[in-house]
Amino acid sequence: MAYMNGNQQLMSQLAAEISKVIKGKQEAVRLILTALLAQGHVLIEDVPGVGKTTLAMALGRATGLAFRRAQFTPDVMASDITGFTMFDREENRFEYRAGLVMTNILLADEINRTSPKTQSALLEAMEEKRVTVDGVVHQLPSPFMVIATQNSQGYVGTFPLPEAQLDRFMIKISMGYPTVEEETGILLDRLGVNPVDEVRQVMTAEQLEECIGEVQRVQTADSLCRYIAELSAATRAHGGVELGVSPRASLAILQAARAFAYLDGRDYVVPEDIVRLMIPVFSHRIVLRQEMKLRRMDVTSVLQDAVSSVAPPVRRSL
Repeated sequence: MAYMNGNQQLMSQLAAEISKVIKGKQEAVRLILTALLAQGHVLIEDVPGVGKTTLAMALGRATGLAFRRAQFTPDVMASDITGFTMFDREENRFEYRAGLVMTNILLADEINRTSPKTQSALLEAMEEKRVTVDGVVHQLPSPFMVIATQNSQGYVGTFPLPEAQLDRFMIKISMGYPTVEEETGILLDRLGVNPVDEVRQVMTAEQLEECIGEVQRVQTADSLCRYIAELSAATRAHGGVELGVSPRASLAILQAARAFAYLDGRDYVVPEDIVRLMIPVFSHRIVLRQEMKLRRMDVTSVLQDAVSSVAPPVRRSL
């Protein structure tokens, strides 16, 4: 572990605070903090009841950022998310009434249970950090992050997210079931108060903004940028892939790698950072050919093939 400055130590404290209520999921905690520092969005997909919402709520409490939860159901409208304009008779003018998106962290809970029209209401907010309502642009607070949860595909009453929306999520996280020991700890914790209520704030919004600024100064060699481009190209050229990753995905893994290195106490990216992030950053952006699905091949094998086919740059001593 490299030497950590004061802000990097704060991020370690933040991870430890969240891990108090998310038992045994250090990798999930690390990934969501990576997205936070890289100013990206997170999609948490897994079966019901494994802590998806708890992770998002714990992050909101521990950072002290403005946090709002949108429970997505079939009757939720796009205007509930983006806001709407209403005529004020006293002022004799139209006024903007902010929607749930006007916050720092928006928890889009069970996003695939609402209609595609409502899902698409988040596209502009996620990409440009703003919403346009009746032709008027409204900037979102900074930092802004969407944490969307969804149950695995195939559950009754779900609407699969389109590729354009999936591409706007920097990282996809799968929680997984806890071990027996971890689940025992969860049960013991719940004998008293809800542990989420005990999560304390460990940093301010200003300190978080400082951390985000420091991530932008993490060094990335030119050879690593080419490495990312070659890995992305390898996913597009793979014979089993119908749709490979986009240039947006390449930018996402670059930013995520800088944040990942920062959490490690480094001010430089190494090839291992990129490889470790390929599954969470690339997997949800790849569409396999039908014959690959019939052969029970998955996206992980495609990414492994990509890593095997591209030689990493030689790391120079610093």
